[in-house]
Amino acid sequence: MVTTFAEIFERNRVHILMNNAGISHIGNAENTPEADFDRVLRVNVKGFYNCVYACVGHMKSSGGGVILNMASVAGSTGLADRFAYSTSKGAVIAMTYSVARDYLPFNIRCNCISPGRVHTPFVDGYLRKHYPGREQEMYDKLAKTQPIGRMAEPEEVASLAVFLCSDSSAYITGSDYLVDGGFAHLHG
Repeated sequence: MVTTFAEIFERNRVHILMNNAGISHIGNAENTPEADFDRVLRVNVKGFYNCVYACVGHMKSSGGGVILNMASVAGSTGLADRFAYSTSKGAVIAMTYSVARDYLPFNIRCNCISPGRVHTPFVDGYLRKHYPGREQEMYDKLAKTQPIGRMAEPEEVASLAVFLCSDSSAYITGSDYLVDGGFAHLHG
């Protein structure tokens, strides 16, 4: 990974790092095997760390930049049977705050976005695999768990990401933005 970043730095200045990777696991603290817990943390937390570690020195020496982490509403509210995932996304939120504080003097801003359910091809594939013939019924059920009554569209999250990476948000750092249709605060 460091080699890849070194090659990029030779050609260009990196202004923006967006950490947007994640895997999930279904289970609670009792039935999540250690290997699965480690795998989720390795991708969702250590993967972000590796990218920040590789990039932040370059950003410091180049006059600053923006780091945007994709967290999840699960990181601040916890989700049933998503012990490893919720733990990992909570760590991403804390990482965001820490990086924002440590690199503020270097003109590096760091924020995160915590989406609720987003209608993506992953959701459609999950429904096809686990609920064949009942995809629409289960989609509607999942959509209704969001207080706003539907899942987010990827473009709704993307527009916030574009804003947070732009100069229009130059005064914003160390913030976690919920894009969750009211899930965190209105879910009953």
